Amino acid sequence: MANVAYAHKGGGMGRVHLLDATGDLMAERGSIDISIHDIARRSGMSSALIKYHFGHKDGLLLAVLERVVGDSITRLEKLVERDLSPEDKLRLHIEGVLQVYSRYPYVNRLMHYLLSTGEEARMRVSHRIVKPLFAAQARMLAEGREKGVFRDVDPMNFYFQVIGACDHLFFGHYALHYAFDIEEICEPVRKRYARDLVATILGGIAAR
Repeated sequence: MANVAYAHKGGGMGRVHLLDATGDLMAERGSIDISIHDIARRSGMSSALIKYHFGHKDGLLLAVLERVVGDSITRLEKLVERDLSPEDKLRLHIEGVLQVYSRYPYVNRLMHYLLSTGEEARMRVSHRIVKPLFAAQARMLAEGREKGVFRDVDPMNFYFQVIGACDHLFFGHYALHYAFDIEEICEPVRKRYARDLVATILGGIAAR
């Protein structure tokens, strides 16, 4: 009864504690394979509250993804409207994606997992995350094409190339450690990767 009472009186904070605990655990472990009991123990809350607030574990994971990526989508949509060159907009976008993966290295794996689950999760991820991100990128590409600085680029291919290249730096951290003797993806490593990735992408889509 105490848990139910807490859920009604302090439900908002309970929800936040569960979201924070889930994100922290995935970031620390470098994996989305965490249990309800792990989350409950980290948050200091009853596992029953996961069902109360989110319905089930996948509902909690979906809420974590939407919270993390939602803010980034909002910033990206504002970036599209800024009075900047198309090149600068794409540079800031790519650097922003890398910053998100640096802070939340589980994002892309979590998105792939949720896209492989039920229809509701697939629809929410597709419509609230993938489509807005794709639409913003497409607008930046179209603006660059209209101004004569970008060649004609398939926006879908561009989406997968950018997101894949950003994600793989963090997904491949074991390769960094064992093959390249890099212990962690620190700020200088991320910035150097961002610089070269931006140069490669902008060079590849530049109008000839």
